[in-house]
Amino acid sequence: MERAMSDQEDVCPETREYASPPCFMHQLVPGYGTEPAVQDAWPDVCRWRKAERKRLIDERLAIDAEERNARSLRIASVLDLAVGRVSGRIVSGYWPFRGEPDLRNWAIKVIERGGRIALPVVIKKGWPLEFRIWGPGDPLERGVWNILVPSHGPAVQPDVVIAPVVGFDEANYRLGYGGGFFDRTLAAAPRRPLVVGVGYARSRIRTIYPQPHDIPMDAIVTDE
Repeated sequence: MERAMSDQEDVCPETREYASPPCFMHQLVPGYGTEPAVQDAWPDVCRWRKAERKRLIDERLAIDAEERNARSLRIASVLDLAVGRVSGRIVSGYWPFRGEPDLRNWAIKVIERGGRIALPVVIKKGWPLEFRIWGPGDPLERGVWNILVPSHGPAVQPDVVIAPVVGFDEANYRLGYGGGFFDRTLAAAPRRPLVVGVGYARSRIRTIYPQPHDIPMDAIVTDE
């Protein structure tokens, strides 16, 4: 099995030539003709994911702050229905990064309703995420990719994981940043939490061409 598969991350082989011509996007992007046998075309799928990831991030960064806030509020209003009861439960949120929906006010309301919020922390490459309890006023520090994470606090196992998506498909598979952290974390969890992906409706794609290590979300909540 290739390193990219065993490490559960999108590591694209740099020295290998394309299995199809350089303009392989017509083979992989929905609506552009016959798809390849993707289980045998990981280098192409990996490069396609990388290009699609950049396109989707650029699109959401182009949304102005006021519109992004309105979309975040719409997501938050539906998230309550997807998650259900929060009292007595640990909900893993996230600190928004690169144009992601900002759900920090929603997280505070979870705490007000008797729930607890945890934030994911990258310990190191190749490891599952660690979840640390966080509340308003708790100290934060810059972690991997300069994302704010709790400076300290107990590591916990969340009951609900809110996972921001770069893209998502019809089967609830999540296109993330390529590090494989969420998939690795879910695979290693002692018990499966409820996993809800959140993102903008325009980030929907027909398929991410899931690989054996990819784990679908239980639900996806968008601004539509």
